[in-house]
Amino acid sequence: MDPGSDVIIETENLVYSYNQSGEGEMQALNGVSLSIVRGEFVAIIGRNGSGKSTLAKHFNALFLPTSGNVHINGMNTKDPDNLWRIRQTVGMVFQNPDNQIVSTTVEEDVAFGPENLGIPAAEIRRRVDLALKWVGMSEHVRHAPHLLSGGQKQRVAIAGVLAMKPQCIVLDEPTAMLDPSGRREVLETVKRLNEEDGITVVLITHFMSEAILGERVIVMDSGKIVMDDVPGKIFNQVELLRQLDLDVPQVTQLAHELAESGVPVARDALTIKEFINSLHGLYPSVITATYGE
Repeated sequence: MDPGSDVIIETENLVYSYNQSGEGEMQALNGVSLSIVRGEFVAIIGRNGSGKSTLAKHFNALFLPTSGNVHINGMNTKDPDNLWRIRQTVGMVFQNPDNQIVSTTVEEDVAFGPENLGIPAAEIRRRVDLALKWVGMSEHVRHAPHLLSGGQKQRVAIAGVLAMKPQCIVLDEPTAMLDPSGRREVLETVKRLNEEDGITVVLITHFMSEAILGERVIVMDSGKIVMDDVPGKIFNQVELLRQLDLDVPQVTQLAHELAESGVPVARDALTIKEFINSLHGLYPSVITATYGE
């Protein structure tokens, strides 16, 4: 892989196996090859045990390949000399925030990463304040993390990664412990970082409403990539996703059922706005009277 290319993450025939007590060797990833371009927002979905979280942990060398290769900015994760730079490049946010909280106050926890990168104190202060503002936790700056709710802890963990300003953020089901309001705040933050700051985002999620935020969706099953396309084309394949034990966005499900019943509506609608627009061509006077132009 050319270090100067636009590809920030590349896996080549990635295989990862581990020993499971009483069951021998288990293969979690089986020949995964993919490229993620700098600045992309990629969502990865799949049923439990599909390998999506295992794949994510290869992106900052928490796991190393059994065979095959993973390159981050051209750096092979198997080379121990690359480890520090790889983890500066790719920041990880996990489902359980307790795994990432290390300090006695919120501001110290968010500052931990930048301090280890040798960032000047004034810049650390600026980054901490901005990161906490992004995740809606500014008022808790001097609170003890262990006294926060699960959702608040997760937002602090996300702020800690954001403060290091990595080129890529990998989020492994980051909103699983958040209420709808907290989930929305976090996703808006991640989307803004991608669109305004150009940070590459890889989002592992089981919420289809989150997956549609990506410009690309990768579907995994049994340690392999089985689908890889734009959200509209992925979620248009309702029956195939059902076979993989996956849901589709509610709007897409409605559009699919209407189309199956003979209504000539667009099957690839992902949002209410897209659905209404598709209906406008069929019932312009009704839609205009209800929703306006």
